[in-house]
Amino acid sequence: MVIVTAARPAAALVIAAALSGLTGCGEAQKQSSAPPPPTVTVAKPVERTVVDQDEYVGRFVAVDSVEIRSRVSGYLSEIHFTDGQTVKRGDLLFLIDHKPFQIVLDQMRANLAQARANLAYTEADLARGQELVRNKTMTEQVFDQRKQAKSVAEAAVASQEAMVHQAELDLNDYSELRAPVDGRIGDRRVSVGNLVTGGNGSNTTLLATIVSVDPIRFEFTFDEASYLRYQRFAGTTANTQMANGQGGVPITVKLIDEPDFAHTGTMDFVDNVIDRSSGTIRGRAVLANSAGLFTPGMFGRIRVPGSPPHTTLLIPDAAIGTEQSRKYVLVADDGNVIRLKYVTPAQLDDGMRVIKDGLDASDRVVVNGLMRARPGMKATVQEQAAPPASSSPKEAKKDSAQTKAE
Repeated sequence: MVIVTAARPAAALVIAAALSGLTGCGEAQKQSSAPPPPTVTVAKPVERTVVDQDEYVGRFVAVDSVEIRSRVSGYLSEIHFTDGQTVKRGDLLFLIDHKPFQIVLDQMRANLAQARANLAYTEADLARGQELVRNKTMTEQVFDQRKQAKSVAEAAVASQEAMVHQAELDLNDYSELRAPVDGRIGDRRVSVGNLVTGGNGSNTTLLATIVSVDPIRFEFTFDEASYLRYQRFAGTTANTQMANGQGGVPITVKLIDEPDFAHTGTMDFVDNVIDRSSGTIRGRAVLANSAGLFTPGMFGRIRVPGSPPHTTLLIPDAAIGTEQSRKYVLVADDGNVIRLKYVTPAQLDDGMRVIKDGLDASDRVVVNGLMRARPGMKATVQEQAAPPASSSPKEAKKDSAQTKAE
């Protein structure tokens, strides 16, 4: 019994030692399998002088838009254009049957000849009366009647000359409808042989429409607060012109299927009244359109200068993350620990994203390895020079795609 009792503590010691060895091996194995800190690339923000850009939605409108209507009534005899073609000012478009107008002109010329013959007779009669009244063989009353007859004949000649001129206009000008402006004509609204109603009333016949193509205008509206901001830009000539509706303010435009604001133009007008129902005011820009890409009625987005030039920080667009409605960046502190900072981004500038608020010039922003880094995690940091100012949006998108792949 004594021997058995002595053996039990020894066995317990052996079991404890074995368990201790197993525990030590597990801890060592766990330590050897811990992952190394993630490797990230950081860069400091770029400091650059920029101008904030305001974006608005607008629509293209033609500088000139003309409805082709006839001044005279008649039957349409000829059409001298193809639907949708480009026309020059003075090109013949429509021809109304000349024959009725030629008849009227001939009649007016005959009436004019009659009036001139009557005038010649009254002039001769008056000349004879002057001798008779000097010789006292004609009374003053009869002489005055001859003078009045001559005046009436002169008025009749003037009236007939005016009617001849009107008939010539109807025949040579108004019955031939020509393009009043350069531009692109739409489709014909009336076919040959139809009666065209002319004149100045509201029931005149619409024959076609012409819109100018080059240059073209872009109209948009902006709110009252923006208008006041433009008014209060101190010492910025361009924005003073913007608020006063003067030309010269550079703008850029992009179409609905374009990624960049590639089309340039200038502001040429700002309205003088704010719309009371919407609280907005109308602005207008003009752009060259020699290629005919822009069409009246087409939608687009416009960028106009929204601030005086100021110095700000820019980072690659790929370095910005999204947390619900907030934007953030990851930065590495002095101990290479990843920290999260919420920022207020603005527009892209030469492939870099402008940061309005939330970032310091000394921050080391994570620009590569975003998927591996987590806030509070220590990382292996590699310094990288800031992207050059000339980096294009295409390069920024390429970097963004590479980061997401990692």
